[in-house]
Amino acid sequence: MLIKKSITIKNHRTSLSLEKEFWDALKIITKEQKCSLETLIAKIDSNRKTSLASSVRVYLLKFYMRN
Repeated sequence: MLIKKSITIKNHRTSLSLEKEFWDALKIITKEQKCSLETLIAKIDSNRKTSLASSVRVYLLKFYMRN
C-alpha cells in the first residue's frame, strides 16, 4: 500500500507516494546521515532522471547494495 506524504523541495511543495518500507528506509538513512527527510529527498531530486518516486526507490536500492 502506498503512503503519500507532502514535502518541500527547494521551496516547492510536492507529494511523494511510496510504500511503507521505503519510508522506513529513508527514515533510517536520515538518522544515520543526521539530515532531514526533505534534505535527503532534495539530494535525490537534484540527480534524478525519472520520476521522483522511482528515483527514491533506485537511490535506496543502491544505498543498501553498497552497505
